[in-house]
Amino acid sequence: MFSGALKGWHILLVVAVLVLLFGSKKLPDAARSLGRSMRILKAETKALTEEGKEGQAATADKADAQVTSQQPIADGKPSAAPIVDPVQRQS
Repeated sequence: MFSGALKGWHILLVVAVLVLLFGSKKLPDAARSLGRSMRILKAETKALTEEGKEGQAATADKADAQVTSQQPIADGKPSAAPIVDPVQRQS
């Protein structure tokens, strides 16, 4: 449906409009600024992705540590008797 929608003359028209709107002096600065912004965005998304992977690994390790620490240790000694709720006095 939209195959080949952007032709060469479309791109030239967009460039001409940009030059008319912003002037030829400001376009290099705008392109440089856009490049810097894209680099910063890429670095931040990479850092967030790595942080997410590290966070998932730390969460998994923490969960494993909690499971192992909650298991009772069988050393042959009898365990304490279970706590029984006290009987309430009836009047």
